[in-house]
Amino acid sequence: MIRNIKFDNLDKLRIICGANDSNIAYIEILLDVEIISRGNYLIVESDDDFRLDLSEDLFKNLNKLDSESTKNIDESQIFMEYQNIVSGPSVSDLLSNQISYDEFQSISVNNKTIFAKTTHQKQLIKAMDTSQISFAIGPAGTGKTFLAIAYALAQLNSGKKQKIILTRPVVEAGENLGFLPGTLSEKINPYIRPLFDAMAWMLPPGSITRMESSGAIEIAPLAYMRGRSLHNSIIILDEAQNTSKEQMKMFLTRIGENSKVIVTGDVSQIDLPHGKRSGLLHASKILRNIPGIEFVEFDSKDVVRAKIIQKIIDAYDKMEEEF
Repeated sequence: MIRNIKFDNLDKLRIICGANDSNIAYIEILLDVEIISRGNYLIVESDDDFRLDLSEDLFKNLNKLDSESTKNIDESQIFMEYQNIVSGPSVSDLLSNQISYDEFQSISVNNKTIFAKTTHQKQLIKAMDTSQISFAIGPAGTGKTFLAIAYALAQLNSGKKQKIILTRPVVEAGENLGFLPGTLSEKINPYIRPLFDAMAWMLPPGSITRMESSGAIEIAPLAYMRGRSLHNSIIILDEAQNTSKEQMKMFLTRIGENSKVIVTGDVSQIDLPHGKRSGLLHASKILRNIPGIEFVEFDSKDVVRAKIIQKIIDAYDKMEEEF
């Protein structure tokens, strides 16, 4: 069986196909179909009607992305749209007003709209809105940290919060940063870099530096949080699986008036010394029934970075079950 998919805009078709049709090869693997490009048509072949329908929906959604962009669409965008189709409402449903923004779950930052791509991403956005403390637990590539940063920036830009505080446990340096060169900010920067990378996608060049200078964004090692009370802030604790029980308790009790906390972590990547229990694992067992605290647990099906990461996570999970 075949399905002909027509594109009125040849430039957009080239953007979707990628350099040397590299995206077509990726989509063939992703959907288990064969695709031939002929002029302004893509001919999709499969023995499965469902896969043909999925292909048509995917190309329809990709055609709606960044209509004015001249940059090729990359694999991560393709996979996010694929996950979006199989996990919930599509972007095309949103654009045709078949569903509302609220139902779709999105975050708007600096004239960019970040849409939830999976069911658990939708749950996390809702949890961040309705709870004072949100825990996002799951494997790499599921968008936990990215959504946390997006939500924090949206809160700051809207004036609902005065400051964003970013923190991580510095396990590799044993929480002792004194021997590292530079200022405190320069010492902790390598550990906070992934959070800044997410911000850089959403903000104009130079904005992060200006926000740091004005105090709107603060970075701090977890060990330096003791004794503080954090008011009117949104605080993100990343890589929380590497906190101890004592550190997690200390951190959570820093929350001041009109503050929100977002905790992200991957319990499959704990780097603590042998025999030391993760504060994230401990918190997830004892805090679940407290009003105002919400836990959202991601799995490999939520991976939106690249399909191969989903396969890697599944392989490691299978290995752990066997051994």
